[in-house]
Amino acid sequence: MRGGGFGWLCSGIGVGSRECLTYHGGLATHKILIPTPLADNLSRTSTPFYALSDHALVTLEGPDAAGFAQAQFANDVAGLPAGQWQWNAWLTPKGRVIAVFALAKLAEDRVWLVLPDHPAPAFADALRRFVFRRKLKIESRADATIGGAFAAPLVAHGATLSMDAGVLELDWSGAGGPRTLRVDVAAPATDDARQQAAWRAADLRHGLPRLSDAQREQWTPQQLALDRLAAYSVKKGCYPGQEIVARTHFLGKAKRALQGFHTAEPVGPGAMVRDSERDIGEVVSAAPEGPQTLLLAVLPLDHTGEGLSADAQPLARVPLLDGLRR
Repeated sequence: MRGGGFGWLCSGIGVGSRECLTYHGGLATHKILIPTPLADNLSRTSTPFYALSDHALVTLEGPDAAGFAQAQFANDVAGLPAGQWQWNAWLTPKGRVIAVFALAKLAEDRVWLVLPDHPAPAFADALRRFVFRRKLKIESRADATIGGAFAAPLVAHGATLSMDAGVLELDWSGAGGPRTLRVDVAAPATDDARQQAAWRAADLRHGLPRLSDAQREQWTPQQLALDRLAAYSVKKGCYPGQEIVARTHFLGKAKRALQGFHTAEPVGPGAMVRDSERDIGEVVSAAPEGPQTLLLAVLPLDHTGEGLSADAQPLARVPLLDGLRR
């Protein structure tokens, strides 16, 4: 047994052998300390997962699943190997972000989308309008339970996913610590509002914008700093909004991007960020973090982020963490 158990007591004698039993019999009068097994001996169910009820699953399955995703979404699905996942986004023709999500490419004919904050039925219905004659089925999986844990994955690592017995495991870890997201159609997860809020705050600390309904179709990928997550491509072929995204990238016209802040009192998405008497930005996402509120706001690139307020609350700059890029 690696690093624990009692095999080391036999000093190389096989556990369970006559010699080993004789050896331990001679030690019967002595007090022997048996080390506790290490955490890597725990079973799949040992780590408590709590429900991420603000996440949903949409599946694309059929011969054209990956091709459809490549044509519709902003990141390069064709270049993503099967068995890996990426951040991705769906844009309007004007290059505004409808949704940011995790895209898991299980196979060329099987693509799963994990959507934070976006109603899965509405998202699936909107996608179906573009299927035309492609051979795939798009479903909103209400039977799927999406759970999270502040613990390292058992198998998944970085962009490499794990799919075992119908359970999808994604490595959501970043500089803020280990996290695992799990999609399961069988095992329920425990509801815990505090843990769900902590998960949301961890997303924001790593620069993952969580978009409410009012914040959808308002921002370009560059304004949401989705390049930090490698969530869009400027080299792949056409997709909705691609011309706007590419022009902004190659002509250097991005003038605003995401910054993080703390406030002492709650401030919600949509609040204007003010510099003295002038509005210079807008809050995109918010989450409680301890006694404070954590905000993501879109601001001019040339602003230091100092001396600002939102809803009359002073803003304290919070650097965004790395490590969530896939």
